[in-house]
Amino acid sequence: MSKKVIITGAAGYIGGQTAIYFKEQGWTVIGIDRRPLSSHLVQWYDSYYQESYATPSGLECFSFHCPDAIVHCAGSSLVGPSLMDPKTYYDNNFIATKTLLDYMVEHKIHSKFIFSSSAAVYGNPIATPIHEDDPKFPISPYGMSKYMVEQLLETYSHAYGINYVGFRYFNAAGADPHGRHGQEKSATHIIARVMEAIRDNQVFTLNGVGLPTDDGTCVRDYVHVADIAKAHYYATEHRVTAGFYNLSTGLGASNLEIINKCCVVSNSKPREIIEGPMRDGDPNVLVADNKKFFEVANWQNEYHTDDIVEHAWKWYTRELH
Repeated sequence: MSKKVIITGAAGYIGGQTAIYFKEQGWTVIGIDRRPLSSHLVQWYDSYYQESYATPSGLECFSFHCPDAIVHCAGSSLVGPSLMDPKTYYDNNFIATKTLLDYMVEHKIHSKFIFSSSAAVYGNPIATPIHEDDPKFPISPYGMSKYMVEQLLETYSHAYGINYVGFRYFNAAGADPHGRHGQEKSATHIIARVMEAIRDNQVFTLNGVGLPTDDGTCVRDYVHVADIAKAHYYATEHRVTAGFYNLSTGLGASNLEIINKCCVVSNSKPREIIEGPMRDGDPNVLVADNKKFFEVANWQNEYHTDDIVEHAWKWYTRELH
């Protein structure tokens, strides 16, 4: 019999790419999400539940299937909106996750729990590249909610034996290298916004200029969504012990560099680029050391920034090909 994985947030960007990877490895893939499943993802799931994972009926899915692994991608994931609506972020990210973990403890579900954390737990880092044992000072409710779940996992592991792996994603980006999946329309990160501005001949607003970086714009560490999906799979192996791991490339790209790469790959540019204010809760630089997960699981990046931009452009313009 094949191994089973349940993916929460299964209709989403990272959840969908994770389903593709696990299915290609021969696993039985079960998805759960409040949203309907897009048609291009249907073939990658053996079962799909359209409901919240933290409801009584949603929780029953975990005891019914008894999966080998749970990849927990569900949650609210934007820094800016979390400042205006922290309740939603604590409810969706912390309280709902605690409900699931409590259910696992009560029903003696021993699945390996793979949690989608975030670089936001570090806040404004003390130095770059960021290491996993660097101080955690979240500066947004989003980052705080992820850090609270990390602490929950550590204590539940010690007290109840929850077997977990937590991944701190640094800017997930790109699209499936074979064009099978990508981000939904109107995504909020810069690659999506630039590409939609180019495709639709719109004005692009560059938030944050005049910063203490080489070109005055934010610097981020972009990790390909396909490499994240592969890391989720590697995390199911016995050699990967409980703990938290950065998922990154260890290389930074500024917002201006990203805009230029998008213009090159598209052979076009937005109708106009205007300057906007720095967004609240955004550090100037986020670049991480990723050696810890490489040393444990031999995971490494297959794709880098140029690949990310190329694959994303193919996805955003797939109707034109």
